Amino acid sequence: MTTTLDDLPTPCLLLDLDVLERNIARMAGAMARHPGVALRPHMKTAKNAQVADLAAPGKGPITVSTLAEARHFADHGFRDQVYAVGITPRKLDAVAALNAAGNDVKVITDDLDTAAAIAAHPGRLPTLVEVDVGEGRAGVSPDNVMLLRIAAVLGDRLAGVLSHSGHSYAGRSEEAMADIAEAERANLTRAAARLRMAGHAVRIVSAGASPTAMHARSLDGVTEMRAGVYMLGDLLQGQIGTHPPDDIAVTVLSAVIGRYPARGAVLVDAGALALSKDRSTEGAPRDWKFGRVLDRDGRPTLGDAMVVRVHQEHGEVRAAEGSALPVEEMPVGTLLRVAPNHVCLTAAAHDRYHVLRGGQVVAEWMRVNFW
Repeated sequence: MTTTLDDLPTPCLLLDLDVLERNIARMAGAMARHPGVALRPHMKTAKNAQVADLAAPGKGPITVSTLAEARHFADHGFRDQVYAVGITPRKLDAVAALNAAGNDVKVITDDLDTAAAIAAHPGRLPTLVEVDVGEGRAGVSPDNVMLLRIAAVLGDRLAGVLSHSGHSYAGRSEEAMADIAEAERANLTRAAARLRMAGHAVRIVSAGASPTAMHARSLDGVTEMRAGVYMLGDLLQGQIGTHPPDDIAVTVLSAVIGRYPARGAVLVDAGALALSKDRSTEGAPRDWKFGRVLDRDGRPTLGDAMVVRVHQEHGEVRAAEGSALPVEEMPVGTLLRVAPNHVCLTAAAHDRYHVLRGGQVVAEWMRVNFW
C-alpha cells in the first residue's frame, strides 16, 4: 500500500531527498576548492544515520553534539567523531567506553580543570582545545596564555584545536562571510602555531560553520571543516547564500484547522511546539516570522504567506502585506507546508522524517533526539 501525504499525521516533518542531495553535492563542490581539507559534516541538525550515509560516504568522519548522537552514529559504523560541545568530567566515562569499543570520539574543552580531569582519566580521550575566533560563545583566545596551559595539562591527550564561526550567520554578503572565514582561519591557525612552537603535536585544526565552509577563500593550515545546517537548509541560510532560497529540504506538513475571512487568516495545527519560536530571519533582509507557508506540494502558490503568530499548537497564517490569502479556498483539512526559519530547532521537535522522493512518500527515517 502506497503512503501519500494524506495518510500522514499532522503536524509532521517532511524530508525531500532530491533537495537534500543537491545541498550535499553543493557543499562537496565548495570543499573541493580546498584540497587536503576534509569535510566533517555536523549531524546535530539531521540526527539521522541515513542522512549521514549521504553526507559522509563510506562512514567518513562526522561531528556530533550529544552523547545520544555519538552512540547512535557509532552503532551505525561512524567511528571517527568530534563531540563538539564542551565536555564535562562526568561524561568522560561514556566517551572512554565508546572509544574502548573501537571508536575514535574526540572531545573538546576550554577549561583548565576539565583538562586535568581528562589527563587523569584512564580511558582514551583525544581532546581538542576550543579557540574563540570571534563568536564570543566559548573558547580561549588564540593569544591567551590559557591556551598553552590547557595544552600542557592535556599532554599527549592533545589532538588539536577547534573553532566555530557561528557569528557568520550575521553576514549579509558572500564577501562578508568570506572575511569571517578568513578571520577564523587566521586565528585558529595562529593558535595551532603557538602550540607547535611550545612543542605540542597539533594533528587536527578543525574549523567551521556552513556559511564559512561555503564561502572561504582559503583554508591554508586547516585540516577539516565542520558544517551541518547546509544539508537541510532553512529560510535564514537561503538568504545568506549557503544554498539557493528554495533548496530547503525540510518542511512541516500541517493542516488548516480554522479559517477567518474577516481577518484574512487561517489557523494550522503547527504551532510553537512543531515549528519552534526561533526568529532567526528577524534581522535578515526578509523576515518570515515563524515560517514561510507553501502549498501541500511545497510550491509557493500562496505568494509570501507566512505564519505570523504561534501558540502551543496553533499557527496563524496570513498573506504578506499588500496581498490577500485565499481563505475561502482553504477549507478545514487543507494541507500546507511550513518552511522553517531555523531548521535545527524545528527538526528537534519531531522524532522522525517522512521522506519524499519526487514528491512521493518513500520512507520513514527516525531521528536521535535528546541527550
